[in-house]
Amino acid sequence: MAATANPGLPRRINGVALVPQALIHQSPPVFETVAEERRYRLSHLAGALRVFGRSGFGEGVAGHITVRDPEYLDHFWVNPFALSFRQIRVSDLILVNHAGEVVHGNRPVNRAAFVLHAAVHEARPDINAAAHAHSPYGKAFASLGRLLDPITQDACAFFNDHVLIEEDGGKVVFELEAGRTFARQFGSGKAAIHQNHGLFTVGESVDAAAFWFLAMERCCQAQLLAQAAGTPKLIRPEWATYTRENTAGSQAGWLNFQSFWDEISQSDPDLFN
Repeated sequence: MAATANPGLPRRINGVALVPQALIHQSPPVFETVAEERRYRLSHLAGALRVFGRSGFGEGVAGHITVRDPEYLDHFWVNPFALSFRQIRVSDLILVNHAGEVVHGNRPVNRAAFVLHAAVHEARPDINAAAHAHSPYGKAFASLGRLLDPITQDACAFFNDHVLIEEDGGKVVFELEAGRTFARQFGSGKAAIHQNHGLFTVGESVDAAAFWFLAMERCCQAQLLAQAAGTPKLIRPEWATYTRENTAGSQAGWLNFQSFWDEISQSDPDLFN
């Protein structure tokens, strides 16, 4: 198993190293076989779900993370309906095709998960994973019907790289056409705020999609706190763009999730079962 050399972060600007040399080679692994890549994706999917559970994102049957199968590109793996995030194991994950049929596993799929995620996976061949949960600050912020402001360096990761989707906001999405409408309006960014619903993030890896969700939830929290205290000062657009381009590239989400992965894989070894 080899690794690529670019984690999506710049090495130097004006000759100054920005990333420690040890981190430059930390990037998503490249696999020799489909089976190896599938095992990697499934274990990281189970781990990401457990991180969501540990972060307090579990809420009954709501919430799901999906990752595209590396062989059957019109199929995705997802947590089954009504199973706690904190108990998910690799063996619990189910494989679903874009028709909503469970083709591997013996548990049902969340209908809303299928409708939204299948549409996004189909419309976005550039991504392999998507994440959504009914997180408290994401839900609260989504009720405002607005985008995140660039009020912190962290929020700059989403500057001009996320959208507000008003269509079907607040309504449980069960209809296929509603899912397609959502996917069309998502566009090409890394995240969406579904009005009166919550946050939805995507990435080239399940690690990236999960990290962008975690980061966006905290950005929602920060903006709600700042607005409660006063009127936040905005970062200049050119500075926000510069920060996003240099810290929030395609592989940066994967890299940022690795500390979460290291922790959950050591504390919850049963996730590999």
